[in-house]
Amino acid sequence: MIAKSEINDILQNYDRMKLRIGMTASHSALDICDGAIEEGFPTVAYCQKGREKTYSEYFKTRRNHSGRVVRGMVDKAILLDRFDDVLNPAFQKNMTDRNVVYIPNRSFTSYCGIDAIEQDFRVPMFGSRNMLRMEERTEEQDYYWILEQAGLPYPEAIEDPQDIDCLVIVKLHHAEKQLERGFFTCASYEEYMKKSKELLKQGVIDAESLSGARIERYVVGPVFNLNFFYSPLEEEMNKLELLGVDWRFESSLDGHVRLPAPQQMTMPLHQQIPEMTVVGHNTATIRESLLESAFELGEKFIAASKEHYDPGIIGPFCLQTCIDKDMNYYIYDVAPRLGGGTNVHVSVGHPYGNATWRKPMSSGRRIAMELRRAVEQDRLDEVLT
Repeated sequence: MIAKSEINDILQNYDRMKLRIGMTASHSALDICDGAIEEGFPTVAYCQKGREKTYSEYFKTRRNHSGRVVRGMVDKAILLDRFDDVLNPAFQKNMTDRNVVYIPNRSFTSYCGIDAIEQDFRVPMFGSRNMLRMEERTEEQDYYWILEQAGLPYPEAIEDPQDIDCLVIVKLHHAEKQLERGFFTCASYEEYMKKSKELLKQGVIDAESLSGARIERYVVGPVFNLNFFYSPLEEEMNKLELLGVDWRFESSLDGHVRLPAPQQMTMPLHQQIPEMTVVGHNTATIRESLLESAFELGEKFIAASKEHYDPGIIGPFCLQTCIDKDMNYYIYDVAPRLGGGTNVHVSVGHPYGNATWRKPMSSGRRIAMELRRAVEQDRLDEVLT
C-alpha cells in the first residue's frame, strides 16, 4: 500500500487553488463531473478510445468569456488506448503536474486492478484507498467480513449447493462481460445443477467461478441502494449524511418480469434464465419510519471501518440493501466509494441531500464540496489517500 505520507509529500507540490478533478470515464463519471463544475473545479475525464464521445463531444463543456460553464460538464477528455493506461508513470506525472485529484469509481478499480491502485498509482485520491479491496468477494477480508465485524445484517451463506433448501441467489462473475454478473437463482440442488449446466453451456459463467461462487439465501423484498457520505471535516453537525437512494434496472431480468407467467414458462431454456446486467438506475425514497434504521446501518459500518481500515471510510459509500416483509434490512453488497447509481442525482440532486444542504446536492457535488472545504481549512490530507 502506498503510504499516506507519500501522498502527503506529493500534495506539497500541488497548487491547492488550482485543483482539477479527474476520473475514469465510465460508471459514475458524469455525476463526478457535474458536481465538480457546480463547485467550480475543472474536470478531466480519462477515456478509453472507442468509448470517448459521451465525454469528449456530447457532454463537453463550453465556457463563456468570463470562464463560466454554460453547457456540459467535461472540460478535458484525455484519450487512452486502455483505461489502465492511467497507471503509466508518464500519465501519472501529467496528473500530478496539473494538480489532479482522482475520484475512484468501479470502472477504475475493475480495469486498473486493486494491486496496481494500492501500490503503483501515486496520484492523490479522494476517499479510502485501503478499503477498495474489500469489494472483491474472492478476498478473505471482503465486505461480508466487515459486515460481520460490524454486526450488520446480511443474507446467510450456504456453503454446499446440496444444502439448498429455499430460494437462493448464486453470486459469481460473468464469464465474458468484465464488469457484469453471472448471478442466478434457484430453490433446490436439482435446479442449481440444471441452471448452472445451461449457463456453462451458454458461456455466461465458467467452472472456476462457479466453484468459488457465494450462495446465499434470497431476501424477498425491494432493493434500495443507500448512498451515504461521511465527512471527516464536519465539526458542528452529524458527520454521516444520507444523500440519496436508488434502485436498478437489470437486463434481461426486468424484461422477464414484464411477461405473463405462462409466456415465461413457454420460453426455450436458454431464454428462461435471466441475466442481471445493470443497465440503468432510478431514484427512490424510503418510508420515514425506516430512515433511522438506515442511518444506524451507516453508523455501524463507519465504526467498523475505523477499527479495521485506519483512518476508515472517507466520503461516499453505498450499502446495497433489501428490505423483507418484516421491514428488516439485509445488506447484500457494499461499495466503499461512489456508488453506481448516483447519476440519477446529476444536476437535480436528491430529496435527502437537497433537504440536508438546502440546495441541489448530488453525490458528485458533495465530493467536490468536501474538497473545497478541505482546501479552505488546509485539511486536504484528511480526505485524500
